[in-house]
Amino acid sequence: MTERPWKSCIRIFFEPFMRCFFPEEARLIDFSRGYEFLDKELEKIRPENLTGEREADLLVKVWLYSGRERWLLIHIEVQGYRDGKFEIRMYIYNYRIYDRHGIEVVSLALLTDTDRNYRPGEYKREFGNFRLSFKFPVAKLVDYQGREEELLRDDNVFSLLILAFLGAVEKGEAIDKKIFQKVSLIKELYRRGYDREKILQLYKFIDWIFVLPKEATERFHEEIRRYEEEKKMPYITTAERIGIKKGIEIGIQQGIQQGIQQGIQQGIQQGIQQGSLLGVREMLQETLRIKFGDVPEDIMSGIEEIDETNRIKELLKIAMTTDSLEEFAINLKDNSTRIIN
Repeated sequence: MTERPWKSCIRIFFEPFMRCFFPEEARLIDFSRGYEFLDKELEKIRPENLTGEREADLLVKVWLYSGRERWLLIHIEVQGYRDGKFEIRMYIYNYRIYDRHGIEVVSLALLTDTDRNYRPGEYKREFGNFRLSFKFPVAKLVDYQGREEELLRDDNVFSLLILAFLGAVEKGEAIDKKIFQKVSLIKELYRRGYDREKILQLYKFIDWIFVLPKEATERFHEEIRRYEEEKKMPYITTAERIGIKKGIEIGIQQGIQQGIQQGIQQGIQQGIQQGSLLGVREMLQETLRIKFGDVPEDIMSGIEEIDETNRIKELLKIAMTTDSLEEFAINLKDNSTRIIN
């Protein structure tokens, strides 16, 4: 499991994330005024010795009911071991943002490890009468074990993602039970009355978080197909198609270890082997929807105008690796310029 799925979830469902994990802070935020992810500002303050380590940090601009602007630094940690640099890393980012921009920053942390005794939350230094104390709120997913019934009653989308996490990390459970748990989560998406877009987004995240053994995956997909037929609600048009995208993403992640280009190409080839070349354009559009939510019509129509499979595959690589819809749009615009020229 990596930080990336959680980062994508938070981008798409930011308000539910805050209300689920940090309710005290959420009560102070006027979400009706919107919010803004400050990717460029975060990149500028990243310490050189930490570059590449904290791709899962998010910096978000919000407005409070008092009318003041406030920045939130959200840190996602998935490693399953104690990190002696965790607190100081949180402190360094906080003061660097304030030093560079003069904006008060609230640091928050989401921990997805399973060590109940690992409780970071404060960085402090002392010398004589000198005291420095930096405390930050921490949400830990493993703390929700034993609260499954409560989570099912909670209509926050993150309640289902927490359940997916708990099912994934549960030890010693039979495969049949894990398949049942994951199928039940997908059925819950329909029961809650979510629209097609939200179901697709949450399906992808649940599938990414709650990974089943290979032999159980086919049974899971078959259960979903039968359920769709019974309900006559084909929001998840086929589990296989989303599985193709997941295969591409896995290929990209492996590429980080083996060489980016080779990994991306392997992932795309795996997807194409399971689907037709004609589906690559639709795969690209669905990937953008899942990662960024609402996608401007000019971007979607621009993709429709491309009739070169290789170019669509190039854009698919970009879509899977970028965290910025603006960056993708620039690359798409480059394609239009080439057509005109």
